[in-house]
This record gives sequence, structure tokens and C-alpha cells, in this order.
Amino acid sequence: MDDIADRCIAIIAKSKNPPLEGVTLDSSFDELGMDSLDKINASFAVEDTFDIQIPDESMNSLRTVRDMVNGVTLLLNKPAETIAVEESK
Repeated sequence: MDDIADRCIAIIAKSKNPPLEGVTLDSSFDELGMDSLDKINASFAVEDTFDIQIPDESMNSLRTVRDMVNGVTLLLNKPAETIAVEESK
């Protein structure tokens, strides 16, 4: 697993206290007993950890740990893509 996934899993495990080894990329937030408030709090922690902003409309589409990891990866890579496009002009 990569660093982003490990850090997201640690945040989720800390927020709801399931055993760390019980949280996988395919774990759904429902399976982990996370309600909407837990998911929002975990998202805030992820935003702080990675210095990103998760769009409000994206919050509702997060169902699994993998969804969160993919979203973080996309947001972290977005500035680099924007810079690359601007430099090529």
C-alpha cells in the first residue's frame, strides 16, 4: 500500500477506533460504523493532513476508503497537472 492509503486508513481508524488491521481499501464507511458526521470529521482530518480541500459535492460520493484515497490522490496531482498545462503554453 502507498503512503496516501496508509495515512487515510490511519485517520479513519483513529476517528472511529476500529482495529487498524480491520480497515482496508475496500472497507465501506457503513461497514466501519461511520455515520455522516464521522465521515465529515475524517474528511476534515484528511484535508488537514494533506493540505487539500475536498469539494462539498464530492463528500456525498465517498463510500469506501478507496474512494477517499483516490480522491486525495486526484486532488494532490491536480496542481501538478495544471502547472504542466500552463508551462506548455
